[in-house]
Order: sequence, then structure tokens, then C-alpha cells
Amino acid sequence: MSRPEITGPASAFYNNKEARKYDSSSRMMSVQHEITTRAIELLRLSPDQPALVLDIGCGSGLSGKALEEAGHVWVGCDVSRDMLTVANERIERKRDAVTKSLKEGGKTEDMDESDDDDSSMEDDNQGGAVASTGDLMHHDMGTGLPFRPATFDACISISAIQWLCYSNTKEQVPKKRLLRFFSSLYQVLRRGGRAVLQFYPETAEQAVLISECAAKVGFAGGIVVDYPNSTKAKKHYLVLSFDRAFKQPQGIPDGGLLSATDRQRGGVRVDGETDKYGHKRAPKKNKNKFSGKTKEW
Repeated sequence: MSRPEITGPASAFYNNKEARKYDSSSRMMSVQHEITTRAIELLRLSPDQPALVLDIGCGSGLSGKALEEAGHVWVGCDVSRDMLTVANERIERKRDAVTKSLKEGGKTEDMDESDDDDSSMEDDNQGGAVASTGDLMHHDMGTGLPFRPATFDACISISAIQWLCYSNTKEQVPKKRLLRFFSSLYQVLRRGGRAVLQFYPETAEQAVLISECAAKVGFAGGIVVDYPNSTKAKKHYLVLSFDRAFKQPQGIPDGGLLSATDRQRGGVRVDGETDKYGHKRAPKKNKNKFSGKTKEW
């Protein structure tokens, strides 16, 4: 399957059909929740105080839902109106559920999703209806972010910023769009805030371009790579900070992919484990030339 970024602009790719499919796939919902949870972990926000978080490329609101579960308030922007329509429907369903709950004077079941099997994850561990803490905006991040300085405590982006590495018109120059985006992000984050941007680079050069553009506008940080030797599970997170003494977090090693039970059941070899005779297995060599490291900032 070809990368969606090379088929045309995101606003055209994520049409109504694609947006509905994206939001109804249990696999996609699970992956998005896992990635967003990891991004929130890398933000290192205070667990006792809700933060105002900017969600860039918010899509259908799956990442916003994870932010809500973590107790935060969020503003999402996306270039696809169809994705935002689905996200707004999600928000409205939650608000309607709260209204119904107040009228009935009791708890209601979470009406965030339909009752089919694909939405079972959405309804887990939900008590009474709780209003959404999200808001939405239609916007192209490549033109810069239209918010006042120091508006947000933090920022996340899930599977979005790699779109800036592609041009669909002569006017769209990837490096200029990246610099415009990061320059505006630098302005709208409060000092002391942090941004975690998960993305899928097509090449190592794209990852370097993205990180160097972030550094050029003043950010400190670097790329954290989880599961570096896995073809399917490998994830890149650009972690940005204002602190020049910022210490880059460690990525999750490949051994973190499987629980001990899963490893025994599947008999899958994981680096650093022992065989059935108690002998330690030699780690695999990393054949991937790109380690996720860029030049020191």
C-alpha cells in the first residue's frame, strides 16, 4: 500500500468515507489510543493539574479522547473538514449524554460510541456521562498556528507532521512550511511547556529535516524511537522543550513489545532473554542505519 501522503493533500485523502472508516476501525482506535497515551507520558504533565493541550492534526478526535481520559482540556485543529465533522459528532454525543444525565438525575451509559464490537474499547471503564473538554478548529498547520502567544501548556500531534514533507502545489515548499509551523508552535507554547509530535518519516532524511527545522527556531529536544527494530511497531516521537539542558527520554526497546506471558505462549525470541536451558541469547544486530539520533541540539 502506498503512503497516503504521496496521493495528494490530506484534506482530499481524508474525505467523508475515509474519515468514517478511520473512526470505526477497532484496530485504528486501539493504535491511536496507544500512541497518544505514550505521547502524553512523554509530555510529563502534572498529574494533579489539568493542562490546556493543543492537538495538531486531531483527526476524528481519538487523540482528544485520550487527553480527556488523562484529565486535560484540549483544542484540536485539522485540515480535513470531514475528519472534524466526525470529531464534532463525538463531542456532541458526549454533551447530549451529559444533558440527558442531568435531566434524569442519574448516571447514563457513555453514549460516545455505538454498541457494535468495534466501539467496545470506547465504553470500557466509563461511569456516568462526562462532557467533552475539547474544541475544534479547521486549519492547515503548514500556514502557521493562529493562536496567541503562550496559549498552551503543551502540544501533541499524532501521525500528522510528516504531511509537511510533501508538496501538492508549487507554492508548497516543505522546508518553508516546516519552519513556519515550528516557529508558530514556539510562540503559542508557554515557556516551560513541551511538545510531543509522533510521525512516520518515509526516509531518514525526512526525520532529520523535521528535527533540524524545529532546532532552527529555538527548540531543544530530539527524536525518541520506540521499538527501533520492529517493522510494524516502530514509532518516532519528536520531543521538544525550551530547556537547553533538556535530557532526551529513552525509547522503549523491542523487548517491551510482548509481555512475559505472550513471549512464552508464542515462543518468540526477544533480545536479552534466555533460552529453555537458561543460556542468555545474544542480542540481534540492528540493521537499520537510522537510529533516531540527529545532530546534537
